[in-house]
Amino acid sequence: LRARTSFDRQQDRSLDHLRIEGLAVHCVSVGQKIVERTSDQLLRLRNGPVMSKFHAHSMVDGATRSRNKHSRRRQTSAGSAGRANVLGMNANTAGWTEWAEHQLAEIRTAGRWRSTRRFDAIGPRGELDGRPVVSYASNDYLGLSAHADVIGAAHDALDRWGAGSTASRLIVGTRPCHHDLEDEIADWKGSVRAVVYPTGYAANLGVLSVVGARGVTFFSDELNHASIIDGCRMSRATVKIYRHNDRDQLSALMAATDGPMVVVTDSVFSMDGDVAAIDDLVDLCARHEALLVLDEAHSVLGPHVSVGSGDPQMLIRTGTLSKTLGALGGWAAGSSTMMDLLINRSRSYIFTTAPSPADTAAALAALRILRSTEGGLLIRRLRRSIDRIAPDHPSPIIPFVLGDESRALNASAALLESGIFVPAIRPPTVPVGTSRLRIALSAIHTDEMITELHAQLTALGLR
Repeated sequence: LRARTSFDRQQDRSLDHLRIEGLAVHCVSVGQKIVERTSDQLLRLRNGPVMSKFHAHSMVDGATRSRNKHSRRRQTSAGSAGRANVLGMNANTAGWTEWAEHQLAEIRTAGRWRSTRRFDAIGPRGELDGRPVVSYASNDYLGLSAHADVIGAAHDALDRWGAGSTASRLIVGTRPCHHDLEDEIADWKGSVRAVVYPTGYAANLGVLSVVGARGVTFFSDELNHASIIDGCRMSRATVKIYRHNDRDQLSALMAATDGPMVVVTDSVFSMDGDVAAIDDLVDLCARHEALLVLDEAHSVLGPHVSVGSGDPQMLIRTGTLSKTLGALGGWAAGSSTMMDLLINRSRSYIFTTAPSPADTAAALAALRILRSTEGGLLIRRLRRSIDRIAPDHPSPIIPFVLGDESRALNASAALLESGIFVPAIRPPTVPVGTSRLRIALSAIHTDEMITELHAQLTALGLR
């Protein structure tokens, strides 16, 4: 598994798109090279060129046990060692604690230790571990999490329905606000219907695991978000990864593929802040009769799919309620047929408690603000702030790629000394050699805040 394959293109996270199914794990070698196989192909390789096969030791009947007592002991030992090897342990490891400590030591040695930090705030100004700061790390792009009407809607929902939904959507977890929000999202996106999920992550897992049936081929941009990667892994589809925003390679891959196809991409990429070529993707999908799954989590400024682009049956849009809308939850929007299928087949929708009434009502209030005159003003304010830091950049996510991890950490620390919090983003979140500062701007940042940020970036030689 240490050998590199094209799966590694997914931000250097080895084999992220490979879903391993069942207990058996096969590493297949042909001509001394690791060969890509779908999980189903791997499981069919019973007598193929298998390098290693780890599996749970099967039980034997009593007669066999009495005849082969010593052999059974050897087999059990081998089976245990095999299971340990799958986990990165060896037969002499004392147990899970030692294994976990070894994993943590590797993280520390690589300089990639992480822990949570306490940020006490409403809006961008607050205290980070007791230090006064202005944060440029939030995805609250329009500042709606702190909007009085959004907070008020959450309070009203708490008073009417209580703290939790108490059940899954298909039991008794659906409140009127869930249907109201779904109707508003569908109208916003120009779709027939929408379905609300507990998170945007759950929405991507739910959609991709449903449409990714056996015989389907997924085409996934190499810089897609982890929720898309994991959705591909949970599906039963074959996954082909194309170079970031490389239309020509995607076209060639699709032309060489038979059977049903799905193209899945972020519309705005979360670490680089660049955008997908939506019109090209719509055109390619129409040409190959492929389904397009478009994650619009960060698309506060676009790119937007025009209503009527392509066949509406061939487009599913997903997104989150926690970024542009400042609440919590996720959604999928598309045709009535597709939404009914998600409701009946999507495990991350069916087998989890419904989003809380307060979160749902807050998201509904935020969406109505976004679609109002006030929302237009907030978007224009956000656009002006972006242009002061990175003119014409297409999104509020502005990366300053510094390369070395220590350089990114030092730059983040220097800004923090000035009361500005911009996190350093390091592997495995981004590829090795591309560590960066990731600035996320919001319409709630004041002109004075943007002026100070600009000055401090200039002092670090980043402007």
